[in-house]
Amino acid sequence: VGFMVFIHVLTLRWNLGYMNLGIGQAMLPAMGLFFIVIGSLLRKVKRNFFIGIRTPWTLSSDTVWEKIHQFGAVLFMFSGALAVVGGFIGGNIAFWIFFAPLTGSTIFLLIYSYVLHQRETKA
Repeated sequence: VGFMVFIHVLTLRWNLGYMNLGIGQAMLPAMGLFFIVIGSLLRKVKRNFFIGIRTPWTLSSDTVWEKIHQFGAVLFMFSGALAVVGGFIGGNIAFWIFFAPLTGSTIFLLIYSYVLHQRETKA
């Protein structure tokens, strides 16, 4: 809710003519903090169909779910921390400092969940 209020305040400021602070410059640290919070919450999520890293392989096994969410929490918090740092750097590179690790983390977790599931079913 706090994140959405922040976006609303930024939108109101922009529409009222206060354009000295760019929305992109303000959003990147906020998104970083958002992903840090999401990462910390991922560690506690139990297997379900609504919240978390929901691949067919994580949903089929409690062990795979736990391992992926423990590792995914660290990756999302790291990506969030990079976004906060990138927000203070500014420029086009700031977006890529956040986007590239987040995309890489997501793809890695997808593949890693499949590998863990395959190891579990063969054991």
